[in-house]
Amino acid sequence: MAQATVHAPKAKHLIVISYDAFSEDNWETASRLPHFAKLMKRGAYSNRLKSVYPTLTYVVHTTTATGVYPEKHGIHHNNPLQPFVKEEDQRWFWFRKAIKAPTIYDAARAHGLSTAGLLWPVSGKSSIRYNLPEIRALKGENQALKVLRSGSPLYCIRMELKHGRIRKGIAQPYLDDFSTKCAVDTIKRKKPNLLMMHLIDLDDAKHMYGTDSDEVQQVILRMDHRLGEIMQAVEEAGIQDETVIMVLGDHGQFNVRYKVHLNNLLQAKGLIYEENGKMKWRAYFQCGGGSAYLHIRPGDEEAERQALAVIEEELQDEGSMGIESVYTREVLDSLHASPVTRIMLEAKQGYCFDETLGERLIVDLQEQGIRYATHGYSPEKSGYRCNIVIAGKPIKPDYAFGDLEMVDIAPTMAHILGIDFGHADGRVIEEIFKE
Repeated sequence: MAQATVHAPKAKHLIVISYDAFSEDNWETASRLPHFAKLMKRGAYSNRLKSVYPTLTYVVHTTTATGVYPEKHGIHHNNPLQPFVKEEDQRWFWFRKAIKAPTIYDAARAHGLSTAGLLWPVSGKSSIRYNLPEIRALKGENQALKVLRSGSPLYCIRMELKHGRIRKGIAQPYLDDFSTKCAVDTIKRKKPNLLMMHLIDLDDAKHMYGTDSDEVQQVILRMDHRLGEIMQAVEEAGIQDETVIMVLGDHGQFNVRYKVHLNNLLQAKGLIYEENGKMKWRAYFQCGGGSAYLHIRPGDEEAERQALAVIEEELQDEGSMGIESVYTREVLDSLHASPVTRIMLEAKQGYCFDETLGERLIVDLQEQGIRYATHGYSPEKSGYRCNIVIAGKPIKPDYAFGDLEMVDIAPTMAHILGIDFGHADGRVIEEIFKE
């Protein structure tokens, strides 16, 4: 557990770059590129950063910002449970009020430090001073208006007017190029004490083309260029000696051949049904790629019994559904997972879970010529750790260190900035600092 002691800051400025899906399988390529290699030479690094369960972007980023596990912070998935709503129409956990724990940016603001956020998950309507949050308009909503209402209006307008022409909706590489230009502008003009940004190009490419594709290699090259732009902005702002830069991944991804529509199983047993033209449920799988929550209507013990019988039946069928494990509450507690359900399913590598109804139970993506990868699996899986580099004057140069956990990030950020953050589940990564 992090100590609550307040001390002199190690650095005046901290730039945190969340590089979505930057995992150990990308380490060798990234470490040979000029800007990433330069950061490594100037700082400490590891490809042994362990994520949290399930490894979904909003779950992990909330741990990164709070230093506590999902069991405490209240974000169990990217989306609140919304049965039968198409994925593109679902609300996400966009707003800070959903987080049930103190955040590092709140603590920084309380200590009189200036803060900035660029597409940082779950930061809508937060205390971040210069905030352009990650948020999306749903049917009938206006995207620009939703961003203005959820972020810092004058800042968002300025960024849009100056750099908006770069962006093409959420398409890549344009979105990350836009975020990088906004970061460069903010570093040079505002010099925030804490800047937290989220770059998504790599995650998108892995989802669309697979983890070992040429497209992924191209993103890693683009990312190094973006990193160079941010490093140059720090130099041009005249704050290089007072700045620590942290680049880290949030989860890995695995290639998927089989997509399993789990709710078809529950529908076949009458646990999902139609009544008066509306879909109803007694049990429902909220899927997250490599994992799935089993939700049961409160008090419906019979539905839980039937749902578990369905799962047991499939497990007896030589694993054709790709279910690797059934996690009971005891296992989930050991993984510090959200208490939102008592049962979760973990998928085998090569399989993922999808909550959509009306599709075939199992879809062979390879047979259809589709390349696809996803995340959401247990962070205990082999080859699934994330990368991190932390560079700056107070950090040991060219220093390789070992295992660390996602809950260690926020207390380490607090230690760098010299602020009180004693509630965290993680530790300060003391070994990376100079004596």
